[in-house]
Amino acid sequence: MYTVKETIVVEGVYDKIKLSRFIDAVIIVTNGFRIFSDEKILASIKNMAEKTGIVIFTDSDSAGFRIRSYIKQALPKEVVKHAYIPDVKGKEKRKKEPGKERLIGVEGIKDDIILDALIKAGCSIDGTVKTVKSSRTITKADLYKFGFAGLEGSAEKRNALARTLGIPMKISSNMLLDVLNRLLNYDEFCEIVQSIDDTRG
Repeated sequence: MYTVKETIVVEGVYDKIKLSRFIDAVIIVTNGFRIFSDEKILASIKNMAEKTGIVIFTDSDSAGFRIRSYIKQALPKEVVKHAYIPDVKGKEKRKKEPGKERLIGVEGIKDDIILDALIKAGCSIDGTVKTVKSSRTITKADLYKFGFAGLEGSAEKRNALARTLGIPMKISSNMLLDVLNRLLNYDEFCEIVQSIDDTRG
């Protein structure tokens, strides 16, 4: 059992059941889009954000990103962390049909990938937080410089970066920067860029 200090916000009860099997943390369920109309859910999230900080851990489909964005806008950014699962095609065992975007949600992702996502988000797990080695911050200008924004083929290159880091491909450039700066220092980012460029020929 891993102890996570931050309160984890997930979309559904099956996500909560999945995490509760190996993670000891307060877990709040948004009940999907119900969070948009149920003020009590958002009030609980705000309350726990003040006490423990929160980590938003929604699915990597469009619905998950809508819920993530809604919660993020309702809270001060310093109390919010973001955990992402990669885009994995398929369906959960309990479902007869895959979702509209055919992506597996949090409940269907392997335990080690979930734990890795929480570590990458900067969560305090068993009393420790992963820190990036000191170096200068990766900036939006770097994304332009290395062709991840503003150029023909930028979307493809961002997708390759997302696959390398194990994060969703539809992540915004601001969120991408946040993830990059949590995971890598500038030199490590440059190494990954080089490996992507080498692979792409």
